[in-house]
Amino acid sequence: MIRSMRWATGAAGVALALYGGWLLVTREDRLGDVALWLVAGVVLHDAVLAAIVVVLGALAVRLAPAPARAPLAVGFVMLGPVTLLAVPVLGRFGARADNPTLLDRDYTAGWLVLAGITTVAVVGATLVRSRRGSGKG
Repeated sequence: MIRSMRWATGAAGVALALYGGWLLVTREDRLGDVALWLVAGVVLHDAVLAAIVVVLGALAVRLAPAPARAPLAVGFVMLGPVTLLAVPVLGRFGARADNPTLLDRDYTAGWLVLAGITTVAVVGATLVRSRRGSGKG
């Protein structure tokens, strides 16, 4: 069962990659935009996201108690990329007065809910780890 699900997932991934490659080749006028997004993604990840996560991780190792270190790392790694992905909607880039259906939600509230859930999960995991004593060492 698991093997067939792996094959099906792999086949779907290959099919989507082939479709994306076909779209890229057939729409040659957009290659510059694609290159810009690829470069910007690497720069944002390496210069911004990775740097922030490393700094927060270093602070967590020095300041946080041992049971909280791993949950904090997971929280940073989870919330960092989601925040970067949310920047366009949080900044309402692309909103237009002539089309009110674009960006018609309160995306800030949604991000705050996600950040709150992440915080609750980090605190909960820290409490569980501290009671079990698994965070020591």
